Amino acid sequence: MKLSILIPAYNEINTIASVIVAVVAALPGVAKEIVIVDDCSRDGTTDFLKANLAEASGEYGAVTVREDGGITLVPTSDGTAPISFQVRFHTRNRGKGGAIQTALKASTGDIVVIQDADLEYDPEDWTVMYNLIARREVADVVFGSRFFGRPHRSLFFHHFIANKLISVLFNIIYNQTLSDIEVCYKMMTREVVKTLALTCDDFGIEVQLSAQIALHRRWRIYETGISYYGRTYAEGKKINWKDGIKALWYIVKFRFR
Repeated sequence: MKLSILIPAYNEINTIASVIVAVVAALPGVAKEIVIVDDCSRDGTTDFLKANLAEASGEYGAVTVREDGGITLVPTSDGTAPISFQVRFHTRNRGKGGAIQTALKASTGDIVVIQDADLEYDPEDWTVMYNLIARREVADVVFGSRFFGRPHRSLFFHHFIANKLISVLFNIIYNQTLSDIEVCYKMMTREVVKTLALTCDDFGIEVQLSAQIALHRRWRIYETGISYYGRTYAEGKKINWKDGIKALWYIVKFRFR
């Protein structure tokens, strides 16, 4: 089975190389397709991707970081699971949701997972998620949860309360028991992807994805604990209180409209 990794990227020049190395190293032995969508970055991320991945049209076995900060793609060898890259560039900033929509349309893998371009999440946590779908075959969708006893950086109390409120309201309206619907890590089969009709360009994509999956009623949904190395605003965090307010509205909107 091939795993498609969707990476929406906006102004992540300080982390994009490390994220690419981490996702390549995760799940060794699994064929991977890495789809990166640059959402009209203005900090050098666009130039980095064009300089390092513009010619990445073949299959590779590994990635290394050079002393100058660039990356080198290592050709595949016998017994190495192939890794391929696709890079898309938005000519205007659409938002995380818009970047995910572009990445989904370009992806071809049997299983899909979303990976932010920062270092808040650890791709090593995919192992349990992938096993539930591809090996044990008990799940169609697996949500990560930042609240299940794994390393979790202590940051903002109001973010914690907002996340809990959003998830509780979602569970009441959609009859679910998820603890963290705003989490980035959502892994799903291609069959699930085919049923999605996403329109939300901003951070509301997390609610819309969760809503469409829950409303389908057919999918086997699991949740597993993941690590969370959160960032402060000074370190590059982008979501804010306005996105939390909109999330509450989106929960109602996507349920009844």
